[in-house]
Amino acid sequence: MATQVLAIFAEGFEEIEALAPIDLLRRAGADVTTAALGDNIHVTGRCGVTLHADTTLAAVETKTFDLLFLPGGPGVKHLRADPRVADLIQRHDAAGKWLAAICAAPTTLNDAGLLLGRRYTAHFSVANELPAILADERVVADGRILTSRGAGTAIDFGLMLVEKLFSPEKAAEIGRAICA
Repeated sequence: MATQVLAIFAEGFEEIEALAPIDLLRRAGADVTTAALGDNIHVTGRCGVTLHADTTLAAVETKTFDLLFLPGGPGVKHLRADPRVADLIQRHDAAGKWLAAICAAPTTLNDAGLLLGRRYTAHFSVANELPAILADERVVADGRILTSRGAGTAIDFGLMLVEKLFSPEKAAEIGRAICA
């Protein structure tokens, strides 16, 4: 069975942060399901790109995936405001599944109580909420929690996700193929 990934898109998500890791995960063979946070499967990112999600969060919120992936951007405020997201985070953590968040999205992991005593990074704009942020790190893995700084680190982040979910060899192979 293929590795199952859930990526949640909220209005205002950062397109690069969402699509680069999803592309790399799919190249590795992951079955990535994109879910719109709202009722409409069309979700518009911060730069005005509208994506057609595979489904809505309501349709998949009771399922457990190998990786729960949260892109950043201004849309993180919607992720943080929806209690289903915190429930999903906590349920995936309790099941020993991978959690990945980039840019401002690590704040959702913090809201769910998972960052205390952990190593993580995030976008500098949320540093006041995340006092232990490793601001100089592009990507950080601490156990099954994977974080990254922002759009400029999306490829590094995607390759780290491939490395953790598949293997370092698979990440290197994909990195070579895309000239990373």
